[in-house]
Amino acid sequence: MTNPEPSLTLPMTDLHDLYLEQLRDVYSAETQLVQALPTMADAATAQVLKDGFHAHLQETLGQVERLERIFADLGEQPGGHTCQAMQGLIAEGQEMIREKAVPAVRDAGLIAAAQRVEHYEIAAYGTVRTYADLLGHPEHAMLLRTSEDEESAADQRLTALAGRINVQAMQG
Repeated sequence: MTNPEPSLTLPMTDLHDLYLEQLRDVYSAETQLVQALPTMADAATAQVLKDGFHAHLQETLGQVERLERIFADLGEQPGGHTCQAMQGLIAEGQEMIREKAVPAVRDAGLIAAAQRVEHYEIAAYGTVRTYADLLGHPEHAMLLRTSEDEESAADQRLTALAGRINVQAMQG
């Protein structure tokens, strides 16, 4: 079986190389999310959900800045990689926006799409934080932990919103 898309990057020979690749993946994911969150906020009908998406946009911008600090510390550039997983997760959220759904059902679907994004980000930050610890970058690990904690808190806020909005969606 052949790989349909040849790799354009250098081969990975150690954990440091993998760390850089995974950091670029998270950076790509976050920069894609910066573009997607305003659309999600516009599509939401519950004001509390709109506000939540806007607040998470501000957190995401801070997460991008933290990643840029890590890349600067490493003497590396953040670009050159596209997170395919985030592209797919965002596409699923866009599908929900295009659905002909009553407002509460659309909002419930947007919450579901957003929680999938949060779970992906929690996993990604946990992985790169572990790599940073192993590679002796405690300052990176601290920055990555901050972002991981923010993603977990965002997921918890979405769960709380879902409790109310899902009930409204059930009623149609």
